[in-house]
Amino acid sequence: MKLKFLRLSLLLLAVFSVVISCKDDDDFEEIPYVLEDRTEQQAKDKDSLLSYLSTHYYNSAFFETGTNHRYNDIVITELPKDESGNYLEMPDPENNTLLIEAVETLTTEYKDVSYEYYVLNINQGGGESPNFTDKVRVRYQGVSVGNQTVFDAVSSPITLPLVGDGFQTGGAIRAWQLVIPTFKTAVSYSYNDGVVEYDDFGLGMMFVPSGLAYFAGVNTGSAYDNLIFKFELLQYEVVDHDSDGIPSWVEDLDGDLDVSNDDTDGNGFPNYVDRDDDGDGVLTRDELIPTTYTIDLNAGEEEPVLSEGEFEVSRDLNNGILTIETVTIADSNNDGLADYLDPNITINYNE
Repeated sequence: MKLKFLRLSLLLLAVFSVVISCKDDDDFEEIPYVLEDRTEQQAKDKDSLLSYLSTHYYNSAFFETGTNHRYNDIVITELPKDESGNYLEMPDPENNTLLIEAVETLTTEYKDVSYEYYVLNINQGGGESPNFTDKVRVRYQGVSVGNQTVFDAVSSPITLPLVGDGFQTGGAIRAWQLVIPTFKTAVSYSYNDGVVEYDDFGLGMMFVPSGLAYFAGVNTGSAYDNLIFKFELLQYEVVDHDSDGIPSWVEDLDGDLDVSNDDTDGNGFPNYVDRDDDGDGVLTRDELIPTTYTIDLNAGEEEPVLSEGEFEVSRDLNNGILTIETVTIADSNNDGLADYLDPNITINYNE
């Protein structure tokens, strides 16, 4: 059941049909499968999630002491009911908090629909935040709101791509791309008897509608599932999907947190997987200015502070000598459009 939230569903084909026998074995009627309208489904999902958040609480006092709590320390409990099925007051309010009073309500536009989702921040984390296109090292558990079934869980750290390359690797659901970058990684880590221990990492929960998850896909066992994820954000790695020197998050030119719709040369390949973004015949990597830094750590030299538009592409440490290679975005004609995005500029800075 691992990694179900990373697998893309292919059940969204409008031509998909379900065959149902309505008379006898020799007489079938084909009934077309019709997807739910996203706006209408979001209204249903919102009601379902708000109902859940209003009738469940978590053990908030547990996290007021101690450090480095794990996702399985988060205990969610439904409010008690009377004999008629009516909800009663929350027990032990000094140690528990109703979820609806603890979560942050967030909104986003996705596939032309306004979505509402909810985040419980238990620990922000002391490190840095990943970008929405990066790889993250996490532990997590996924639960279906409808039947409260755990459909996926990872108790040992694994590395996952938030955005896939569209060819060999799939990406996370939209909710993960939105929520995970709002937390921070561990401030440090250490080895203890062969086990990596992380200190002050991001810990939280997300409550997401089906439209920001699998929608009509049945990755969790049924379609239109609202989902809950408990997660620990431990580490991250900046990703450059096409190895062109430009980190993938930078290739989100319109800033909509979606790299799939940025295609400068209109060749059908988004910039983040296109090695010649402007289609001028000069590779993107060659339209960036290369720089090599050599730092003698033995002599106490410090790493350089990279300038705006400068990105590290490699580093090598040998006998205390650190070599860092970078590339810098160039705008040779100062028109505000980078050379690697300007089909009229064909300067190769590696020649």
